[in-house]
Amino acid sequence: MTPELFIASKAVLAVKALYGADMEASALQVQVTRKEFEGDYTLVVFPLLKVSHSSPENTGNAIGAWLQENVAEIAAFNCVKGFLNLCLSQVYWNESLSEILAAENFGQLPSTGKTIMVEFSSPNTNKPLHLGHVRNNLLGASVSDILKAAGNNVIKTTLVNDRGVHICKSMYAWQKRFNGATPETSGKKGDHLVGDCYVEYAKMEKENPAVLDDVHKMLVDWEANDPEVRKLWAMMNQWVFDGFDQTYKALGISFDKTYYEHDTYLLGKELVQQGLEKGVFVQDPDGSVWCDLTSDGLDRKIVQRSDGTSVYITQDLGTAERRFAENSLDSHVYVVGNEQDYHFQVLKLILGKLGFDWAKRIFHLSYGMVELPEGKMKSREGTVVDADDLIEEMYIQSKTTSEDSGKLADMSEEEKDRLYRMIGLGALKYFILKVDPKKTMLFDPKESIDFNGNTGPFIQYTHARICSILRKASEQGLKAELSAGAELSAKEIRLIKLLSAYPAKVQEAADGFSPAVLANYSYELAKEFNQYYHDTSILKEENAVLLSMRLALIGVIAEVLSKAMALLGIQLPERM
Repeated sequence: MTPELFIASKAVLAVKALYGADMEASALQVQVTRKEFEGDYTLVVFPLLKVSHSSPENTGNAIGAWLQENVAEIAAFNCVKGFLNLCLSQVYWNESLSEILAAENFGQLPSTGKTIMVEFSSPNTNKPLHLGHVRNNLLGASVSDILKAAGNNVIKTTLVNDRGVHICKSMYAWQKRFNGATPETSGKKGDHLVGDCYVEYAKMEKENPAVLDDVHKMLVDWEANDPEVRKLWAMMNQWVFDGFDQTYKALGISFDKTYYEHDTYLLGKELVQQGLEKGVFVQDPDGSVWCDLTSDGLDRKIVQRSDGTSVYITQDLGTAERRFAENSLDSHVYVVGNEQDYHFQVLKLILGKLGFDWAKRIFHLSYGMVELPEGKMKSREGTVVDADDLIEEMYIQSKTTSEDSGKLADMSEEEKDRLYRMIGLGALKYFILKVDPKKTMLFDPKESIDFNGNTGPFIQYTHARICSILRKASEQGLKAELSAGAELSAKEIRLIKLLSAYPAKVQEAADGFSPAVLANYSYELAKEFNQYYHDTSILKEENAVLLSMRLALIGVIAEVLSKAMALLGIQLPERM
């Protein structure tokens, strides 16, 4: 039970005893006391005036006095206007720590019975994954795990954009400029080779804009199942898939279901025909099909070209229908950058006009772009930070920083390598996920690897420090357990309060689709522990009861840090 719910449940008893009124705990407002006032949690009194028939101050003081007299867990109170500030007692915080220790899976929330699909990554098969894709993948994977921790059944999915004009551009450039090169003959990962083709095409079009006509013909031939075009398409796509798999594995990314645009674009075309029959769409004289959204404050949206080929929204319509039908979804989250805000606004509107009630349960997790100190990235110009290069750079930065510390001399080379990758990936993931998804962010690899401050390595080091203390305690035969009579210090109460907040933070992160909530919670907990460790004796504590309690407390801190960071896809080492 959270402190807020505990106080609300006791306040219900006070209201019944003082005023004879029955209330539900959920109807009462309890919040963390603001820093400028004395107290742990605050009960908002104003909603209770209708049963007390008294002033806010009198009502608050009456409830506070009843709670202090009748509830052992309430140590003191003060009332400021209509806000009753309550101080919880040693009894409460000891009980709270005991409950956390006894919990089977602390932080895992009860089942909601809901099924949520989260689509993320969804790359084009004309280039390798870059830094922008990294933010997308890390957000999607983390949000999926957070929603699962909040009690939902989650289906992680990706839609591979493996057809269209952009794919044909890479294919065309390969035919004209790459002399039959393969990943084996070029010594490049397949996705990198195809990405080179895409960049080369941009140069070709700049030299001769007429090549775009050839590319459009290739797309028409593809949709007509031309065997030669299809063969080239399948070969180059497989190169990219193989390359993606390596990058996903390095990032720790996986999917429950993978959809391919070449399987879904025809579904969308069927919906286009249905929309024409229902009068939702109109066909222009040139044969193109449109949806008029001017009455909704938008403009006309094309859903099928004049040559009968599909556009992005065509396949999104069909894919959405298939997913809701096949999986009985309660909601669907699309993790896509904010440059597609308009697209998803249009998608929801059109699906609603086609008669799908579930359209309102689609949510676009719109996130800001990742920029570099030197500016924005541009794929067609080849000015991107490649995901594979970035992962390797983080490994090198981690190795350099760790070796400079000189603390790993007794580790094997294999153990060191594993640790460097853990720290490097932890730094990368944390630096990206600690930023609110809606914000554009500036990425600096060197800043992310710092072992001090609000970084992944700082939290990893904190966990390793706790593990070191617990190892030494075990070697000395010391036990981590709670005993009656352990007097908690103010700093220990502060730590237990933070620990108690963890389930609520999981819920907050799930409600806001924001891993940043858990990232910053982890930092606050790690920072609070380090201040506690600096000021408090643990292994040298002579009082056996206090020593055992402190070992139990820091063990829970390590466990909660590990759980919270795992929801960000970050592993915490036991040594650093």
